[in-house]
Amino acid sequence: MTHVTRAQLADGREILYFDTEAGRRPLPDARDLPARTDGPDGSGQVRYDALSGEWVAVAAHRQTRTHLPPARECPICPSSSERSTEIPEHDYEVVAFENRFPSLGPVLGELPGSPAWGTLAPASGRCEVVTFTPEHTGSFAELPWDRARTVVEAWSHRTRELSALAGVRQVFPFENRGADIGVTLHHPHGQIYAYSYVTPRAEAMARPAVAYWGEHGHRETLMEGLVRRERADGSRMILEGDHFSAYVPFAARWPLEVHLAPHRRVADFAALSTAEKDELTTLYLDLLGRVDGLYDSPTPYIAAWHQAPLSPGYREAMGFHLQLTSPRRAADKLKYLAGSEAAMGAFINDVTPESVAARLRSSASPYPASAPSYPASAPSYPASAPTQGLHA
Repeated sequence: MTHVTRAQLADGREILYFDTEAGRRPLPDARDLPARTDGPDGSGQVRYDALSGEWVAVAAHRQTRTHLPPARECPICPSSSERSTEIPEHDYEVVAFENRFPSLGPVLGELPGSPAWGTLAPASGRCEVVTFTPEHTGSFAELPWDRARTVVEAWSHRTRELSALAGVRQVFPFENRGADIGVTLHHPHGQIYAYSYVTPRAEAMARPAVAYWGEHGHRETLMEGLVRRERADGSRMILEGDHFSAYVPFAARWPLEVHLAPHRRVADFAALSTAEKDELTTLYLDLLGRVDGLYDSPTPYIAAWHQAPLSPGYREAMGFHLQLTSPRRAADKLKYLAGSEAAMGAFINDVTPESVAARLRSSASPYPASAPSYPASAPSYPASAPTQGLHA
């Protein structure tokens, strides 16, 4: 069982401690911080792009945020008698707190209903940081199973609460890992954005999902159908348990891209059962270990947890899943988003999804196994594949 303790930081931001045992009495934040402005004047902006029909956040105040500090100056390591950080405790397990430099929020509310050229509004919503461990070095894949399971519970808790905030339309937990991705803190952590609008990527995925949902008489979502087909085909499968499967998607955009998806219709973290959360933890650790086992150095990645937007219609038709992507196409090469991808959104992949899946199936994690095993009866997929691969 996970125990949640709430407190406030010196400027009024909320902080939550997630512990496996009860009894935490959080220390006060002794820093002298200016009070946060909660009204519209304390937020950035969102501006409506009439050409694309999308909202764009403008957060100029983030230019002064901390950037790759040395360990002795890390703002999310535990506080000590010599230095106070964003986390007042001298030790902790998993922590979620409101970002000091948020892209969205702290104001909450609805965006204008009929935007046009020139429409701007406060960037309502919320941005949180989720710190996975008090240790400054390491990664999610190196967490012991119990700690990783607590993080999954924190994602579920925050998804449930953030989804209930006024004006929130989509909740997005994610982790940026590695300097090549653009992280600003080395300490193992992730973030959660609670948007006041449905993001462009979710809108794009909604169109085929809503159509498929209707065509199949509301009996199967597109996500369920894709997982069923990938499991039956097998050539891109990596891991399979009772509740979740991991596979390289048929039309993968990135040189390294994996989806981890449930076998049943699930909208978000909050809708998962205890057994599903347990297996998700196990498979996710296994998957990250295999990703890091591909090369002699840690692989940069974005772990994007897609959750169904809160809009009616979208909520029922869209499915929860992880999209893990990396721009690393070889040990010493990265894929850059240039003309076709960046300007047109038309991706060109350098490797075949089948060869990537084969390499991940045969990859060995560099980290000691600390997770319970998933079902031994899971199908065994072939290790062979076309010779073109991530090393090409």
